[in-house]
Amino acid sequence: MTTAQVTAQVPVKAAGGRGRFISFEGGEGSGKSTQIKILAERLAGAKLHAIVTREPGGSPGAEIVRHVVLSGAARPLGPVAEAMLFAAARRDHLENLIKPALSRGKWVVCDRFLDSTRVYQGILGEAGRPFVKGLEKLTVGDALPDITFILDIPAEIGLARARERRAGGKPDRFEREDLGFHERLNAAFRDIAKEEPNRCVLINANRTKDQVAAEIWMHVKKRLAPESAPLSVEELL
Repeated sequence: MTTAQVTAQVPVKAAGGRGRFISFEGGEGSGKSTQIKILAERLAGAKLHAIVTREPGGSPGAEIVRHVVLSGAARPLGPVAEAMLFAAARRDHLENLIKPALSRGKWVVCDRFLDSTRVYQGILGEAGRPFVKGLEKLTVGDALPDITFILDIPAEIGLARARERRAGGKPDRFEREDLGFHERLNAAFRDIAKEEPNRCVLINANRTKDQVAAEIWMHVKKRLAPESAPLSVEELL
């Protein structure tokens, strides 16, 4: 077997190039944080530099907005103003963390992104999908995730997990909503998965964390080929 043949069969990391952008969505207690941690560890095992971030937040300016929104302070302003706050935070997050990281060849794994605004403010918050879509054009443009995992779990199970996770702590602005709200939320996320199958993957999260993680990794390998992804700038130095 020649050297050329060996090279063809064994994926080799290229030098430089854009990183990959992965987002996780889903209702409360769906296991996003757990799965993000597992995925980040697997990417590190594949010798890829992955940055884990979140929304709202992820950059200094966006973290300020996170506190305002999750505390409930913005709720009296109404869904339109709340959606605008999320949009401002997302713009700051994109320009100061996500885009620079991707341009340096890093992988970005984000806990929530634009789909949460579509659901929480655009559909359930009654700001309206056309309005939210307009904000997306201004703040996100074509900077969409390469793949979005939507973790789906029955609302009552997710809320029970969220209560256990808080361990008696105070629920945030959205965790305080009733069961009907969370059932509608899950349905809205499922609708997005159906509307955008090229980007979104619906995952049954009502299984063991290892089963869920295995399916996520299967899709990452299939769609993004981490074994042959470019090295980040830092890895090349």
